[in-house]
Amino acid sequence: MIGLLILFTFLAIIVVALGAILSKDITQSVMLFMGVGLGSVVLFFIFQAPDVALTEAVIGTGLSTAVFLLGIRHTSQEEAES
Repeated sequence: MIGLLILFTFLAIIVVALGAILSKDITQSVMLFMGVGLGSVVLFFIFQAPDVALTEAVIGTGLSTAVFLLGIRHTSQEEAES
């Protein structure tokens, strides 16, 4: 049973990563990238590494997504001004 959950999570990560790569909208791509991080969190938790899962959730998923979205917003404001 746990093997099926691991396999499903791996496949979901691959599908979401391909969606992030193929997406034309940069914001949607960043949000899909966040989904890859959340899939990693699930796998780390399944593999009994809750400390790594918590770190990935906070830094890998939360902080990096916020930095990317702020960067997108900042560059789109500069493009609008020029």
